[in-house]
Amino acid sequence: MELPLNFTIKEHRLKDAIAVSSQIPEFENPYGIDEYKKRFAGVAHHILTAYKDNQSVGFKIGYDRYHDGSLYSWMGGVIPKFRRFRVAELLADKQESWAKSKGYEAIILKTRKKYKAMLHFCEKRGFTIVETIQKLSDSETRIILKKLL
Repeated sequence: MELPLNFTIKEHRLKDAIAVSSQIPEFENPYGIDEYKKRFAGVAHHILTAYKDNQSVGFKIGYDRYHDGSLYSWMGGVIPKFRRFRVAELLADKQESWAKSKGYEAIILKTRKKYKAMLHFCEKRGFTIVETIQKLSDSETRIILKKLL
């Protein structure tokens, strides 16, 4: 799939990805660099950042959380004004391609019931629900999804 006009995707730009995460309204308390480094310590990981005219506008980060042949797609998002340009789709395509090239057999991710757009995105991409973790507030219920590669 071609990138929309003036968009690029680059790897290994953690600081830029974190800068984007602070602009995603759904992330109430975005993680700082220490949390990323803690999760990446000693495991394979992959950082993608999308840019429009050299401004970081989206990101997708995965790592080998479970050591079971799956890549955990942990964090990702696109700044709201750039969401209608297929940026999330392109980042997901790149992540899946990278995961396949490294021998992963599946992508696993977790979201919340209240994020309807994310659930729809996952459904369109072929993910299936494998577990639901009920919370007191139904909207905070966690939904774990998996896609075989």
